[in-house]
Amino acid sequence: MSTPVVDFHGHLAVPAADALVAGTPGLAAELAAEQRAHSPESLAVNRAQLQDLASRLTDVGARLADLDAMGVDVQVVGPMPMHHHWADPDLALDLARTTNEAVAAHCAEAPDRLYGLGTIPLQHPDLAVALLDRAVTEHGLYGVSVSTTVDGRELADPVHDPVWHKAEELGAIVFVHPWGCSLGTRLATHYLGNTVGQPVETAVALSHLIFTGVLDRFPRLKLVAAHGGGYLPTYIGRSDHAWRVRQDARGCAEPPSAYLRRIWFDALVYTPRALRHLVEEVGADRVVLGTDHPFDMGVDDPVARLDAAGLAPADRAAVAGGNALDLLLKGRTR
Repeated sequence: MSTPVVDFHGHLAVPAADALVAGTPGLAAELAAEQRAHSPESLAVNRAQLQDLASRLTDVGARLADLDAMGVDVQVVGPMPMHHHWADPDLALDLARTTNEAVAAHCAEAPDRLYGLGTIPLQHPDLAVALLDRAVTEHGLYGVSVSTTVDGRELADPVHDPVWHKAEELGAIVFVHPWGCSLGTRLATHYLGNTVGQPVETAVALSHLIFTGVLDRFPRLKLVAAHGGGYLPTYIGRSDHAWRVRQDARGCAEPPSAYLRRIWFDALVYTPRALRHLVEEVGADRVVLGTDHPFDMGVDDPVARLDAAGLAPADRAAVAGGNALDLLLKGRTR
């Protein structure tokens, strides 16, 4: 029997969570920042897209129809980025609980095909630890999705160490998916905040996790990076060079490229050449399919794109689904 095709990068909208923040000053400030970071044209396209995709972001039947059309057997479904790092502990608890319950309920409608990731409020690390445990042990989720920064604080900040420790303990996945770009108005034109900014965000976040030694302290962390890890795998040689020639770049025990073999990357890099390069840099056992379903920056032909890369049969099978199933199912504590 062939290994199922697994898409590791699908999104779910959670209207009930959106309702919890509607009309709050924090959301107003968040939306104002988003408006500054995008052109009016891009904001209009985004609004229209969300309206068009409403059913595909919430309805299980519509999702399964899309998966069938794409040739995908299983999808890992995470909430649309809705971290709201400005939320106080009480609101953050409600948001995470509502979101994680919604993801679990959505996936429970097709448990053989949909595997859920939840959310945690990293701005409150102690609460995040408790909610991560609850997401896995009570809601049956397989891990959580996090952004590349926590209101300007790096994922690599030591304050988050208890969260990574809990993730290791649970065998839970941490999916790093950028939401917004810290370069702000510089990339506000022509949708550059997403097109260029999100790969930059991922490269920066992963670099902090590598160079500060987080992956030395938590070697069993199941860290998965969206969008092929951004620009990091493409130019990792510069990181290695800095590590070799500068003492101030020696925060990690090994050359930075060694840590690419401790992270998993989705295959959303668009071209066969880019996918072959990603596999060459990180290893075929560290790549999973990713579609960014159902958004326009995603793809609807992941299997065809994988086949076009011309990988060896064993490597192709690993990327198509074998690696993802290992990540999801091995080492879980429940």
